[in-house]
Amino acid sequence: MRYVSTRGQAPEISFEDAMLTGRARDGGLYIPATLPHLTPEQIAGFAGQPYEDTAFAVMRPFIGETFDDASFRRLIARAYQSFSHPARAPLVQIGPNDWVLELHHGPTLAFKDFAMQLIGQMFESVLARRNRRVTIVCATSGDTGSAAMEAFAGLDRVTCIVLYPDGRVSEVQRRQMTTPSAPNVHALAIAGTFDDCQAHVKAMFNHFEFRDAVGLAAVNSINWARVLAQVVYYFTAATALGAPAREVDFSVPTGNFGDIFAGHIARLMGLPMGRLVIATNENDILHRTLQTGRYERGAVTATISPSMDIQVSSNFERLLYDLYGKEPEAVRRSMQDLSEQKGFALPQGALSALREGFGSARVDGAEAKSVIAQVVAEGGPLVDPHTAIGVAAARAHLDPGRPMITLGTAHAAKFPDAVEAASGIRPALPPHMEGLYDRPERFRKVANDRAAIEAVIRDVSEGVAA
Repeated sequence: MRYVSTRGQAPEISFEDAMLTGRARDGGLYIPATLPHLTPEQIAGFAGQPYEDTAFAVMRPFIGETFDDASFRRLIARAYQSFSHPARAPLVQIGPNDWVLELHHGPTLAFKDFAMQLIGQMFESVLARRNRRVTIVCATSGDTGSAAMEAFAGLDRVTCIVLYPDGRVSEVQRRQMTTPSAPNVHALAIAGTFDDCQAHVKAMFNHFEFRDAVGLAAVNSINWARVLAQVVYYFTAATALGAPAREVDFSVPTGNFGDIFAGHIARLMGLPMGRLVIATNENDILHRTLQTGRYERGAVTATISPSMDIQVSSNFERLLYDLYGKEPEAVRRSMQDLSEQKGFALPQGALSALREGFGSARVDGAEAKSVIAQVVAEGGPLVDPHTAIGVAAARAHLDPGRPMITLGTAHAAKFPDAVEAASGIRPALPPHMEGLYDRPERFRKVANDRAAIEAVIRDVSEGVAA
């Protein structure tokens, strides 16, 4: 399996190199040159199997010679052993043909754990074999940062530095990033938005002298390994509800387009799927793109669903590569227009293909709160604001003839104020996170300036190396 850049000006590389590199040196994102296809018989065989067995079968074709079968199985087993539910990603029914896939049973209570716990295991194995160390710099809108810290804390060959938008994450999200005591993980509170944090990380990858000096690596969803690990639960959920004998729809709360792009990959691999519904909050660049045919960034609005407060969805570039018929020059032109003119128009053929495969909905904070209250009143679980947005979008697109699965992206306790305001119930943290509010916080406030951020990263990396 070889990996190519969406912008076509970087050499093909292996899975191992794509995982460690993160972003291609031409500014693009790595994607498999070809995709494996699973037969209906293979997919049907996932029903009732342990999550780890399906994970191995789905991901094995992508990793090439990076790990042998036995080693890869061991890494998967270690990655998910700390999850609190035996199914790892259980389904909960909330209405007729209406389901929530609970993805919050990992150590940091968010779907990011499914990928990050595995990436931590894979990084540790590969870096030890290569006798290398790396500096991971991660931009987060709230959940990726804590998941990365949990996965990499205490590892000898990794320094993990998280950039989060100061004042634009929930208190639980912030404390999950500022209270870890491992000396190799660090939180930087940036005076800006998530889009600013993400832009700085992208710029660092294009600053080659800095990139090489600190051994820069990324575990945001720009890293293909992140997307790959998230493909798995589409298969486990769909087969539990009758796939491949029948199609299943999915509604995905998304800001950076990584989690829903994983669903697109599952569909291309052969999973029968009706609609993939893009569920957005007030930062609705993806919904507007489907409605107008123009991808155009605007100002970021702070909402009760902060993990989706994003106006530049990085993984949309991977979908563009498909929509443009795998023509990297067309992707480069669109990305240049986005940088210089803040947007671009999709060609009619690409727009038609987008609308054929995806639906979308914009759900504001008031509607999300209403859904939280409604789901509880109907006897369902307490859901967080992001999942509520997914449920609202799902119900707007519900087909009585097909199951609809909303990806439940986080535990309600990560957003206790918003959930309590909506439902009158204050969600409690699970036992393993008791005392979170009492732990000392450790972070640095940094200006919204790439040079200032790079200086801090250099100091931290040099201190570790010394």
